[in-house]
Amino acid sequence: MAHHTNKSGYTRLIDRLNRFPQGAPPSILLDKILAMLFSETDAYLVSLLPIKPVTADKAAKIWKMSLPKARKVLDRLASRAILVDIDQKGTTQYVLPPPMAGFFEFSMMRVRHDIDQKVLSELFYQYLNVEEDFIKDLFTMGDTQLGRVFIHEPVLSNENAIHVLDYERASQVIKTASHMGVSTCYCRHKMYHIGKACDRPMDICMTFNTSGRSLIKYGHARAVGVAEGVDLLAQAYESSLVQFGENVRDRVNFICNCCGCCCEAMIAARRFSTFNPIHTSNFIPKINSDSCTGCGKCVTICPVEAMTLVSANDSEKPKKKKARLNEDICLGCGLCVQACTEDSLELKSLPQRVITPLNGTHRAVMMAIERGKLQHLIFDNKVLFSHRALAAVLGVILKLPPVKQILASQQIKSRYLEALISYTESSGVI
Repeated sequence: MAHHTNKSGYTRLIDRLNRFPQGAPPSILLDKILAMLFSETDAYLVSLLPIKPVTADKAAKIWKMSLPKARKVLDRLASRAILVDIDQKGTTQYVLPPPMAGFFEFSMMRVRHDIDQKVLSELFYQYLNVEEDFIKDLFTMGDTQLGRVFIHEPVLSNENAIHVLDYERASQVIKTASHMGVSTCYCRHKMYHIGKACDRPMDICMTFNTSGRSLIKYGHARAVGVAEGVDLLAQAYESSLVQFGENVRDRVNFICNCCGCCCEAMIAARRFSTFNPIHTSNFIPKINSDSCTGCGKCVTICPVEAMTLVSANDSEKPKKKKARLNEDICLGCGLCVQACTEDSLELKSLPQRVITPLNGTHRAVMMAIERGKLQHLIFDNKVLFSHRALAAVLGVILKLPPVKQILASQQIKSRYLEALISYTESSGVI
């Protein structure tokens, strides 16, 4: 096995985590969190793995250990939801997910006794909700964010429904996923251990496709079929939860059913609203001031405090109120429309559609360029991406606007990329 350097395994792992487009700011609290989730040896071994998925054979070579021993280590880490294992045409590959959405959440998505989840929850709360550096970096850097809001389907009118694309519906993700798992909500579970949880459903966190398959395999999620998945979504609607999911169009890996009080994404949306930390739906509510009674139900239900009550300026009823929407921070989730009993709210399409990345590669490239970390996606641990993966990354770059192509070229300092961009611009390929 490779020999340790002067750096601790945890320090090396933090360096490794900060190669992701969304990093993990160093902190004493982060050290303590990693020490609960990883042994120092495991942290060191994981720190040596590249960002891209690797086979057991590749990991064995990196770790300088036998293939059977490497496979045993990889499977053990996958069983603890630290790594995600992926089946690629009969070959198993392993990848370290980012902290969020990733192994932070996975550690709290079931009740387990191999770690003290109360202590871990307190550490998470201090690191994510008190220190704030991690959450701020995760949700506010760049224009392309980790997650997006799915529209609240029960309030869609016939006219609205025409404009909703399949990938904007949580129900469609459920119906088309290769695998679907349900787990305990990380956010409410964490808040439960520090005495701040609400009474919303706990066992309603949804993972799909690759992530769902791996979590189900090792018991971190319960496999469910389409019918039960749709029933759980209906329960989320009835509980006035916001569907916050992976910001991609194809093969969404997670949808969280979020409350405004416990969930990291909704808390971030309130705290850092001016940075637009979450991609909105393609709708926004419109208020009919003539029929609005100022009852305040929309204000109460809004998870990001986009709705307020202001004076109705009625000379005959000086105390009368009416709702006002702050469009700059509204998520377009539609919960307020559900809450309104006076039919004074309706959803209207945004004048310009919100851009959703095609898939995980597209999103990762965009996030990496905006955060100055593209070089880590292409060159990592001096191991060049496979031709297929490299082609996927370059394919995304070549379709970007010129300004972001320049940023990409500057970060990886590649004459090959510069030549490709120059060729495609001059030939009109893109």
